[in-house]
Amino acid sequence: MSFKIAIIGAGSVGFTKKLFTDILCVPEFKDIEFALTDVSEHNLQMIKAILDRIVEANRLPTRVTATTDRRKALEGARYVISCVRVGGLEAYADDIRIPLKYGIDQCVGDTICAGGILYGQRNIPVILDFCKDIREVAETNVKFLNYANPMAMNTWAAIEYGKVDTVGLCHGVQHGAEQIAEVLGAKSTQELDYVCSGINHQTWFIDLRLNGRPINKDELVAAFEAHPVYSRQEKLRIDVLKRFGVYSTESNGHLSEYLPWYRKRPDEITRWIDMSDWIHGETGGYLRYSTETRNWFETEYPQFLEAASKPIDREKRSNEHASHILEALETNRVYRGHFNVKNNGVITNLPQDAIIESPGFVDRFGINMAAGITLPEACAATCIASINVQRMSVHAAISGDIDLLKLAVLHDPLVGAVSTPEEVWQMVDEMVVAQAAWLPQYAHAVPAARERLSTSKVKTREWAGAARRSVRSIEELRAEKAALKQAG
Repeated sequence: MSFKIAIIGAGSVGFTKKLFTDILCVPEFKDIEFALTDVSEHNLQMIKAILDRIVEANRLPTRVTATTDRRKALEGARYVISCVRVGGLEAYADDIRIPLKYGIDQCVGDTICAGGILYGQRNIPVILDFCKDIREVAETNVKFLNYANPMAMNTWAAIEYGKVDTVGLCHGVQHGAEQIAEVLGAKSTQELDYVCSGINHQTWFIDLRLNGRPINKDELVAAFEAHPVYSRQEKLRIDVLKRFGVYSTESNGHLSEYLPWYRKRPDEITRWIDMSDWIHGETGGYLRYSTETRNWFETEYPQFLEAASKPIDREKRSNEHASHILEALETNRVYRGHFNVKNNGVITNLPQDAIIESPGFVDRFGINMAAGITLPEACAATCIASINVQRMSVHAAISGDIDLLKLAVLHDPLVGAVSTPEEVWQMVDEMVVAQAAWLPQYAHAVPAARERLSTSKVKTREWAGAARRSVRSIEELRAEKAALKQAG
């Protein structure tokens, strides 16, 4: 087979390498072309060198090109994969820093909450630019695979306004299933059957079976509470399981910021999180992790390049959906996964226009969703609160309506639990002014926002958050990795 895959935001080096090697685990795909594009020439050349080394080491005819000219990369592409982070770590730092001044403590801030909503405002105009180019220069029946957050908002915009055949992809379901299999004593996730449905980052394991035997809430709660690690790391997640009756896919830290109950006061935050790793609820944890990862890669690049000389091990193909979807579409080997698509009746008690994440099957005919799923009422209520925020956020990003943007932020569950309307109005003004370089649709609103900030009497504070850690130096990271290697 010979076709072209374009990867936008290919400078996301580690993830691009994973997608690349996964796809090349499919024997029929050895003769395809990967067209890499990114706004950073530096990052592009680093990842191209790694991928070229993989091709050379495995003696493959695979072609790898790299260009900052996005349209050139998209020309003739059958598949387009997006891994972009618009504004990079600079804008992301403001997504965490500014809301903290108003008492809003986020762990990740990339889905909803104040940070995720502004992230969507930066991404959506760019996503629509991608879609325009895709419609004009890619293959006629091109499929757009979006990995970029905020997943639901980006996918919503691409489908509704970009008019491109789009599917959103995430690995939260797979990671949740791995945890459940482990606490139940399964040898692997192959022994676990499940239906997981909801919206991205708020999906719920509504049917669980271990070797065909149904698993009920009480058994699952007991299994998690008996686990020596997860009982500490997933306290909030286990509490939600007890109250809702079903387990959430998302990590302790992620889930905590989508709900109005657990991060509303500093003492509550420290009660429910675990500081053994960023993902369990640390203030700005993913920002710290992302910063350290970038610094580590820049410093240790020669090691990454050397590691690329090893043969591809097909047994280590990851559970990321992209390679399996492409394999099913091109070879008709059927694949079952969980995909982000427009609802259109798939989940009976969520809005029709929402972007849902739910089970589906892929073959030559495309992605075929399992319809007629009904969520438990509490799960549906929680999802609907987020969907309403997502819808307003997408419409604000399209229209450049700053008042609608403020209403979207005001209706966010965690923001509403912490901040007053006056604080929300000022916070959004501050974030729009700080991120104006990445928000062209709000250019007309920036002068008035800046003027309001100059006369505002809403008080703020400089606050690091309830559980903030400093970015570690390369030397500290080396020492930690060495200690872990010695202990293990």
